[in-house]
Amino acid sequence: MSYEDEPLLGSETDVDFASHDPAEGGALREGEAHGEEFDDIPKSKRQLGFASAAFLITNRIVGTGIFANPSIVLRSGGSVGMALSLWLMGALVAFAGMAVFLELGTGLPRNGGEKVYLEFIYRKPRYLTSCMYAAYILIVATSANSAVFGEYVLRALSLEPGLWNTRLMGLLGLSSSVLLHATFLKAGLRVQNTLGLLGLANLLFVAFSGLLARLGLISLTDGRKLPNNFGNMWEGTNWGDSNAIVTGLIVVTTSYVGYSNANYAMSEIRDPVRTMKRAAPTALMSIAVIYLFVNVSYFAVVEKSEILGSGRTVAALFYRNLYGRNAEKILSLLIAFSTQGNILAMSFGRGRIIQELGREGVIPFSSFFASNWPFNTPAAGLFEYWFLSALGLLITPPGDVFLLMSNLSTYPICIYNALLAAGLLILRLPSFQKDPAYAWSPAFSAWTWAIVFFLVANLYLVFAAWIPPIPGNPGPYRALPYWSHPVTIIGILFLGAIYWLIRFRYLPYRSRYALRKVWYRGVDGFTRSKFRKVPID
Repeated sequence: MSYEDEPLLGSETDVDFASHDPAEGGALREGEAHGEEFDDIPKSKRQLGFASAAFLITNRIVGTGIFANPSIVLRSGGSVGMALSLWLMGALVAFAGMAVFLELGTGLPRNGGEKVYLEFIYRKPRYLTSCMYAAYILIVATSANSAVFGEYVLRALSLEPGLWNTRLMGLLGLSSSVLLHATFLKAGLRVQNTLGLLGLANLLFVAFSGLLARLGLISLTDGRKLPNNFGNMWEGTNWGDSNAIVTGLIVVTTSYVGYSNANYAMSEIRDPVRTMKRAAPTALMSIAVIYLFVNVSYFAVVEKSEILGSGRTVAALFYRNLYGRNAEKILSLLIAFSTQGNILAMSFGRGRIIQELGREGVIPFSSFFASNWPFNTPAAGLFEYWFLSALGLLITPPGDVFLLMSNLSTYPICIYNALLAAGLLILRLPSFQKDPAYAWSPAFSAWTWAIVFFLVANLYLVFAAWIPPIPGNPGPYRALPYWSHPVTIIGILFLGAIYWLIRFRYLPYRSRYALRKVWYRGVDGFTRSKFRKVPID
């Protein structure tokens, strides 16, 4: 943090610069808690370079969305032209979001992502935003990507996916990812980067295969002919159904989630400001261009009517039409690799968020979660994430409840994105520019139009969840109310507010003590804090 923490009740001193425990590390110099050197991490702890930062982003983005979502987007848009336009608009939203997080990341280059940015911008009441964010992080975890991994591994092995064999295989993928990141940091990064390369190579293969087929250099199997999807690209467009168009845009937007994933590990990136200014745009631009050409290749090889009516992923139809039915097994294996890379990237980021919450001292057992023991990794945070994800994977019944759990992990992202975009606009106000307590001078400044665009897009996604589905549209669930996930998330955030009220307001008031925040440097070289109770006369 680059600002002082105020006493919560009656204390006269804001920050105690004494070491909390001499055995754990020396005291911080006063300037370190106020200036830009607050997160002065030893160079030996910064092990992520340009490639690792870029693959943290690409692996988080490229999961299974590009293989399955194009058929949903086509159904929503109604035509090939509208579907391609939606993918372009989704990329624009993603670039606006990347600009927002790039400004925040270069202004506050510390592990933690949204947690760090929210508590810097929204300081009053002190620690409320951190407690509410912690409730979401510590309670909600998705297991959908693990289930997808299990399904495609079984398909690659010519085994019929069932409920339990899919989930057990998914648990194996989740457990191996968490164990690898928790015990072997460098090996985990190498595996993650390798899977990222394989995922990008697969998408490039699809893109070039479609181009070669269109040029007549590759023939379709079983006597099939190339479709004429580009003859009248706009035929069937749902011009009058704005709800369907917006649904398609939401699906595309979720396919780009992950452009902020490297922000969770800013303290571990070498020369983080310079690296992120190159890695984030490179990663997102690469994915956006590849996504567009992959969609063009899909439409170059597979009939529009077949995409809409088959009920199968468009990627499976693409491989079948070009390379035969046996090629679907290869596709399943490639999708499994891509999904495993997604799991690795997701667990890498989540473990560091939980560790940063521990270093801030706001969650229970903070010292435990802040520690790098025993493998110099955030093992405690990683295994908390593993426990929640594994529990959800094994006990959540299929159908609405499983879908609800997936929506719980994505809906809060829209809330926090809107808050951060609004926060950047607030920091641009003259009164904040002149306030030395903020002193906002990031190395990269997002364009104002991008911030406004990102704010409006996420506000719509936040409020759209409360709009009843139109007649004839079943909505997101079959049996549960359409508002199930926003109401549940509000309840979880409310639990975080209750925790804050008890720990930071009620208990100090009842027992007559002030909470003083003590910053110190641990043996791992990272700064952390604890709250000291100061009795009040």
